[in-house]
Amino acid sequence: MKKIAVVEDNPDNRLLVQAILEDLYEIAEYETGRDALEGIKRERPDLVLLDISLPEMDGMEVLKRIRADADLQNLRVVALTAHAMAGDREKFLEAGFDGYLMKPIVDELALLDIIQGLLAK
Repeated sequence: MKKIAVVEDNPDNRLLVQAILEDLYEIAEYETGRDALEGIKRERPDLVLLDISLPEMDGMEVLKRIRADADLQNLRVVALTAHAMAGDREKFLEAGFDGYLMKPIVDELALLDIIQGLLAK
């Protein structure tokens, strides 16, 4: 079973993502960027759903550190964010994210499509 790391500080958002994915994937949850980096290095997932607004270290910094790590640099990472202004999607993709999904998640099929598409690559 493929493993997905969910990096999200909001427990309600983590619960929603877990409810959508738990029958399809093994889920590892992290509340902070620092915890996520430690956990991702220890138990490498197949894909990361990464919130942008996190305590201690934001998602952009987490992504930067993932991309700088030779063992993790090719890891698929999806920005999971409430940042939904014009140009935000492009900004995150240019920063190195493999996908972008707005919160709140109202269309679970969009989440599943992004994950399945990236895992198939």
